Amino acid sequence: MTQSDAKQAGQSNKTVLEQLLNVQVANLNVLYVKLHHFHWYVQGGSFFTLHAKFEQLYNEAAEQMDAIAERMLALKWEPAATLKEYLELSSIQDAAGQAEPQAMVQSLIEDLATLAESYHEAIDLADQAGDDVTGDLLTGYKRDWEKHMWMLRSYLG
Repeated sequence: MTQSDAKQAGQSNKTVLEQLLNVQVANLNVLYVKLHHFHWYVQGGSFFTLHAKFEQLYNEAAEQMDAIAERMLALKWEPAATLKEYLELSSIQDAAGQAEPQAMVQSLIEDLATLAESYHEAIDLADQAGDDVTGDLLTGYKRDWEKHMWMLRSYLG
């Protein structure tokens, strides 16, 4: 659900923000599993580089997911917490079998762009709702993903 869809449905900024944060929790969980898949199945000359990078990224995804879910709980909201919910809510697709290392990295860049764009939307809503804490949390995470996208694009040349 986008911000404009929710506004047309007459939902408040806080209700829409709760929904968008649940999308983030779902996206991060799907990304976490996808990164594990890449970590385990990467092969070839870039194995050592990508194996370590994918591990770093799945650890970051787990930290972000936990922090966002805990922020939701602090606001008395209910974060998504089942695989079924994650798959229904996520705008990131699960890994689909074996892939070449370059394809893994390209897929990851696209996923991080999806996260960054969705974070941007949630940051705007948090600002509109007067929720500086959530906006600040997501701003830092957006910055981190954008830096990783730059590094991964540089890796691909």
